[in-house]
Amino acid sequence: MAKETNDMQETVELTQQELSEQNRIRREKLIQLQQEGKDPFQKVKYDVTKHSNEIKEDFEALEGKEVAIGGRLMSKRIMGKASFCNVQDRNGVIQCYVSKNDIGEEEYADFKKLDIGDIVGVKGFVFKTKTGEISIHAKELVLLAKSLQVLPEKFHGLRDQELRYRQRYMDLIVNPEVKDTFMKRSAIIKEVRNFLDARGYLEVETPVLQTIAGGASARPFITHHNALDIDMYMRIALELPLKRLIVGGFERVYEIGRVFRNEGISIRHNPEFTLIEIYEAFTDYHGMMDLTEDLFRTVAQKVLGKTTVQYGGHDIDLGSSFARMTMIDAVKKYANVDFDAIATTEEAKEIAKAHHIPFEDRHAKGDILNLFFEEYVEKNLIQPTFIMDYPVEISPLTKRKPDKPEYTERFELFIVGREYGNAYSELNDPIDQRKRFEHQEAMRAAGDDEANMIDEDFMTALEYGMPPTGGLGIGIDRLVMLLTGSVSIRDVILFPTMKSPNN
Repeated sequence: MAKETNDMQETVELTQQELSEQNRIRREKLIQLQQEGKDPFQKVKYDVTKHSNEIKEDFEALEGKEVAIGGRLMSKRIMGKASFCNVQDRNGVIQCYVSKNDIGEEEYADFKKLDIGDIVGVKGFVFKTKTGEISIHAKELVLLAKSLQVLPEKFHGLRDQELRYRQRYMDLIVNPEVKDTFMKRSAIIKEVRNFLDARGYLEVETPVLQTIAGGASARPFITHHNALDIDMYMRIALELPLKRLIVGGFERVYEIGRVFRNEGISIRHNPEFTLIEIYEAFTDYHGMMDLTEDLFRTVAQKVLGKTTVQYGGHDIDLGSSFARMTMIDAVKKYANVDFDAIATTEEAKEIAKAHHIPFEDRHAKGDILNLFFEEYVEKNLIQPTFIMDYPVEISPLTKRKPDKPEYTERFELFIVGREYGNAYSELNDPIDQRKRFEHQEAMRAAGDDEANMIDEDFMTALEYGMPPTGGLGIGIDRLVMLLTGSVSIRDVILFPTMKSPNN
């Protein structure tokens, strides 16, 4: 078995045999404690009065006063009759001074047998050491739970990314910056809610299981309801139920919830992710642009205390007005192709061939415009930019532009080459909507299994009348990535989708 170092830290790069031996010894320690009537798992409560950060931030008021903390033993330095240890709680790490004279001979002997990773409670008074470190002078130290697994060595941490994502609990223990990311995630979602609630939006909940997979172009997960004997879909979007509520008379609604898309996994995509969709009656996509810009700027300021963030080597300015550009103008700028001068789908396909842009036979002019955009434009959109006026072929739920009916009142927000929001002037013409759905059904029949299905109940709702409405969808995970500087979506989802460890 690898020997413990003088300061009782676990040694570096333990072999599997050594780890198994240490795990065996920890179990033997637990059995001995149980035989002595000191089973830590019998303890059901410990009264924590302060956390590490509170003690450090309020030292002057707490100096000399008794506190009680609970947390994980992360290190200990045995020095004869007195020792030091570091205890990590939810908010950080604090040093504790442990003396045989203060806690008693038997308790001190038990303390010396503790392992790194054990959960302990420490009660004592706050003081500052000769070196100036704020600490707790322990009067009581109690083992609350025994750690039977060896933590990764602290200087090397948990490096295996696959293991980090699969065993997030260990990742949170040994990598403090990971915990900070998820605390920021919670703060971001809280501020999004505060922003919308203050503007009169109502938060609602809609079904996760649906009989029609609608509201987006995506491949759904399919499940089966045994009692009803019908196939059902995990929702791919929040849109259609929320627009039913606009029909019903709610003027401002939003929902933050999980959606599910049976697609690939990458640094940008997880099969289940968190989406917010927002709908407001009596406005249009220009109103939603203003709302989006204000939301991003306000949340950044509230959570980070600033409106400039660093991401991907760029200083992203959320404080200035976001750029606005039509898709046609963007393609003209970056690909030097003017789709206003292209009259037919056949011409668009010929130009796509000349630029080596692959397309499918079913693609129309608008689809090919979007292919050019994806190839030439997206990567250049570093600072916040609204791309507006998408072709009708790829916008089945969006109102047409009155002066240019082959295009729609739709925008997407791009930052550092990624899409962060998608919004429409919502299509409220039931006759046009049915034609769009029928076109989507034809695309499904032609092999596009991401095309929309016809939702007859939603069609009925539209026929009762929906006021002019603006709608917006924002990927919460991508927003968190931006505001925390995280490279992968897996870094901002506590438990990302993983393949089976046996595969």
